Amino acid sequence: MRREKGERTVIEQYDFGRIVIDGQVYTADVIILPDKVFSSWWRQEGHKLAPADLDEVIFAQPEVLVVGTGYSGLMRVLPETEDYLAEHHIQLIAQRTTTACQTYNRLLREGRNVAAALHLTC
Repeated sequence: MRREKGERTVIEQYDFGRIVIDGQVYTADVIILPDKVFSSWWRQEGHKLAPADLDEVIFAQPEVLVVGTGYSGLMRVLPETEDYLAEHHIQLIAQRTTTACQTYNRLLREGRNVAAALHLTC
C-alpha cells in the first residue's frame, strides 16, 4: 500500500500473525516505510535477518529501523546486519514485535524518520 507524501503510517493493532496498519489487515510479515507498506516480506534464512533482506529499507534511508523479532522473539538480527545498518547510518532497535510496534508508533509521534521490519509470528 503506497501512502501520500506527508501521511503517517500508524500501526493500529498487533497480535500473533496479524497486524493492522492504517486500517489494512496483514497476516504476513511486513516492512513499513514512510510512504509504503511491503506485505509478505520474507527473509533469505527465515528466522535470521540478513543485510540482503533490507534492500527497501536501505533505499528509503530512515533514521531508525525498528525490527520486530516475532511474538516470542525467535528471529535474530545477524551481526553483519547490525554492521550493515550502521554503515548506512541507520539506528537499529530490535525488540519482540509487540514492543517494536509500540516503539515504532512512539518514534513516529515524535516526528522521527522511522521504518519497521516486523516478523508477525514465532
